[in-house]
Amino acid sequence: MLDQLLSGLVYLGATFALFVIGKAVYRLVHRRFSLREGLFEHDNFALALTMTGYYLGLVFALTGVLIGPSAGLINDLIDLLIYGSLAIVLLNLSIFINDRVILRGFSNEKEILTDRNAGTGVIEGANSVAVGLIIAGALSGQGSLLTALVFWLVGQLALIAAGLVYERVLPYTLHDEIERDNVAVGVAFAGLLIGLGNLIRVAIAGDFVSWTFSLGTALLYIVAGLVLFPLVRWLTDLLLVPGATLEGELLQEKPNVGAGLIEAFAYVAASLLIGGTI
Repeated sequence: MLDQLLSGLVYLGATFALFVIGKAVYRLVHRRFSLREGLFEHDNFALALTMTGYYLGLVFALTGVLIGPSAGLINDLIDLLIYGSLAIVLLNLSIFINDRVILRGFSNEKEILTDRNAGTGVIEGANSVAVGLIIAGALSGQGSLLTALVFWLVGQLALIAAGLVYERVLPYTLHDEIERDNVAVGVAFAGLLIGLGNLIRVAIAGDFVSWTFSLGTALLYIVAGLVLFPLVRWLTDLLLVPGATLEGELLQEKPNVGAGLIEAFAYVAASLLIGGTI
């Protein structure tokens, strides 16, 4: 037990060191984002949401590296360094891509730093969490560097495709609502991103068996989840708010953030239930 405790402390220390590196990389890429300055000097809630989401996504991504059988302390630390560094690179790369694809309609940096738009901040934070979950799935279990990269790419493409499709079927224009500081819509879409990220994590997680089996299983989970998500959204309206619609609450003159939170809950809960039963 003492040996396990000491080994655990070593793993924890190494993971914390990687977290600090991941934090530094994010600051290097986003030079204008300073949590200390934005939060404690300017009370910028949107920036706090963005950076907290990144930190949580980073923790999820690094946790995926820790999942799997041990190969001995030294070998584990080498793997942690290699795959932890990969997780940091992939997380920041995915954020860069998604900012220019999913939230392509405006400058996220301007919305967060100048307008202090909490709707943008919560979506940015959720994007990081979703990507962190996908990376956790790609790096978990037994596989190789190649399988990790392929499953990250599959998950990233699935998140982009799902985000774009859902944006098309929404009864409102996401970018217009976010630009008018509709935090309720931002919270709802943030829940959608996290739910999708978790569902994709479940789909691509586990030991690599073969390209046919592992990719086929991942795609089956992803398609099944995406088909069931609209049903869950409808059931949420029916069971949680009978006689009312979440859509109406999100789009009224003073948007109801609580309604956005309920819709976000529905998506995250759906991802947990679907992932645990399929």
